[in-house]
Amino acid sequence: MSKKLFIAEKPSVAQEFAKALKQNFSRKDGYQESGESIVTWCVGHLVTMSYPESYDPALKKWAVETLPFLPKEYKYELIPAVEKQFKIVKGLLNREDVDCIYICTDSGREGEYIYRLVDRMAKVPADKERRRVWIDSQTEDEILRGIREAKDWSAYDNLSSSAYLRAKEDYLMGINFSRVLTLKYGDSVRNFLKQDKNVAISVGRVMTCVLGMLVRREREIRAFVKTPFYRVM
Repeated sequence: MSKKLFIAEKPSVAQEFAKALKQNFSRKDGYQESGESIVTWCVGHLVTMSYPESYDPALKKWAVETLPFLPKEYKYELIPAVEKQFKIVKGLLNREDVDCIYICTDSGREGEYIYRLVDRMAKVPADKERRRVWIDSQTEDEILRGIREAKDWSAYDNLSSSAYLRAKEDYLMGINFSRVLTLKYGDSVRNFLKQDKNVAISVGRVMTCVLGMLVRREREIRAFVKTPFYRVM
């Protein structure tokens, strides 16, 4: 008998799907299974982009001469801390009795990216049906509606491409700017902080902007000048 596989982004969401399906599920290691369906989860990201030393061991040492690092093809690898869950998910995705995969990761670019990486790494056969569940909440009615109206995953190919591009942008910015700024200013920062160990200057698409906002606000506070304040009595 063929079964449907529902894969969520987090264990808590997978539990809500299992409740909504109202089937006699039994708990297994890393998933739940009934006579009709299997429900599993990703624990967030299971796959990540490889560091430069995976391309060339010599790139483990930070040097200006090796920058910018711009790979022609990007490599991906399993996150060691969740490798066990990936192996479980991979086995389920490739089970012969699973005829349809319902992608239930979060409805957004990041959720799409999380599953696409897993699908790619698990080498799921191209002819296996995959349907995307897109929901706005985790209520029972909304989950069942999402399953009922699930579209073929190809309908979200543009969103997937956007997610891959965003990840590559973050990766290139973080790797290259963190290295070049550390090489140029790391010693100055270390001396200022009076530390014995080397100091790495981390740069990221989000963290750097947030840090800039905090610094700007802190400067405004420090530059504040008291002025008389009046009110009508």
